[in-house]
Amino acid sequence: MPKGRLEAFSDGVIAIIITIMVLELKVPHGDNLAALRPLIPVFLSYLLSFVYVGIYWNNHHHLLHASKQISGAALWANLHLLFWLSLVPFATGWMGENHWGPLPVALYGFILLMAGLAYYLLARVLVHQHGPDSSLAKAIGRDSKGLISIAAYLLAIALAFVHVALALALYLAVAGLWLLPDRRIEQQLD
Repeated sequence: MPKGRLEAFSDGVIAIIITIMVLELKVPHGDNLAALRPLIPVFLSYLLSFVYVGIYWNNHHHLLHASKQISGAALWANLHLLFWLSLVPFATGWMGENHWGPLPVALYGFILLMAGLAYYLLARVLVHQHGPDSSLAKAIGRDSKGLISIAAYLLAIALAFVHVALALALYLAVAGLWLLPDRRIEQQLD
């Protein structure tokens, strides 16, 4: 079946996720810089999540662009991904409001882990549908970045209970890994 409705639906859900996250930024009571100080953890949590949602949106766009069509299994795999992404605003808010407490940071990592696994599953479903010799299969390859990300999330979840700053550093490192341009799909399509 054509992929247009899946793309439009996913874009809409991701736009709503970003909107919900920004609504968690409450206007401070006060007109000086000191009034903004309590919002720093909330804003930094929002910034990290905005980057993550943006990374997923960008990679999702490339993944679907490389796909010729989608199946029912791809629809369900995509919905699975959107489910986990829809929980990002909750975890972001909880983490920011509690100044990066161990449990909120671990939950944030769990949601990132599940979103990573869901994206990996979606990519595998699409590769299976298009075949092992398709340009999509060649572009994704073994998906080393995806597997490294999943391992980093698992480590960060455990670290959240030992040293929160290290867990947050791992989340930042994974985001940095994905912010580097990944031209595999674009190169395969050219």
